[in-house]
Amino acid sequence: MSIVKEFKEFAVKGNVVDMAVGIIIGAAFAKIVSSFVGDVVMPPIGVLLGGVDFSQLSIVVKEAVDKKPPVLISYGKFIQTVVDFTIIAMAVFAAVKAINTLKKKEAAAPEVPPAPTQQEILLTEIRDLLKSNR
Repeated sequence: MSIVKEFKEFAVKGNVVDMAVGIIIGAAFAKIVSSFVGDVVMPPIGVLLGGVDFSQLSIVVKEAVDKKPPVLISYGKFIQTVVDFTIIAMAVFAAVKAINTLKKKEAAAPEVPPAPTQQEILLTEIRDLLKSNR
């Protein structure tokens, strides 16, 4: 089997396509969460803490020299990233929990017994005839 044919079979399998769609949607969701945290959640928190802009919080390790920028530890951006991660983790947890709940309900649903085969129907008729002859 040629490598091109193997790759084609691999690439068009349902799991690979589903994974690609999940990654694309996940990246878009991460951008939405980042915007939500940076533009909606953190500004009010900053106001409550005395007008702090979290994205600008940093520690100067080395001052700017000549035209070289300063060396900073941007812990404010780190705080925003931690909040982003927490929100994404909660959303993923909620989605997985919902899916697991649906799977449990599906598994707990009573199974409909299969229809009897022709042989079972015939044997049942024979049994009933034998009972009625007694």
